[in-house]
Amino acid sequence: MMTEHLMIGTVVKAQGIKGLVKIKPETDNPERFLALTTVLVLKDDNYQTVTIDDVDVREGFVYCHMDHATSRDTADLQRGWQLFVSRADAVVLPEDRHFVTDLLGCHVYSKQGELVGELQEVLQPGANDVYVIKTGSGRILLPALKRVVLSIDILSKHIVVDTSLFEEVAVIED
Repeated sequence: MMTEHLMIGTVVKAQGIKGLVKIKPETDNPERFLALTTVLVLKDDNYQTVTIDDVDVREGFVYCHMDHATSRDTADLQRGWQLFVSRADAVVLPEDRHFVTDLLGCHVYSKQGELVGELQEVLQPGANDVYVIKTGSGRILLPALKRVVLSIDILSKHIVVDTSLFEEVAVIED
């Protein structure tokens, strides 16, 4: 089942003395924050709308005022906040691109139909994503290359991979 909200960042710390926060973006495009005036914050199992303004993007991080904070003390209380947008307000992804949250929990199968395991985590070290697949005997770290990942069906939570390439590209942990 697809989630109704998508995480787009986490407040890392207060920045300076005038109420700014530093946000680690959880998106391929941190500049998307420049177009936002509000975000959702999960508090006490409820999503609350919070204003953001004075947004700036530098060196891969987002800096802004949240919830009208004007002091370092107020901004410091926002540390750890996870920031979300509703799926309806999410950016439109190109074909063959997926939100990480939608990939998590997918069952991974060989092209012969054998269950390999469940996708538990997506690492983003640089050139390509790496899928962490939990198997019955350990984990497989698999680069998300088109020649390896043959198909993804988010609605059925079904991913098909070419296991014949595992020896060449995968790291298998027992």
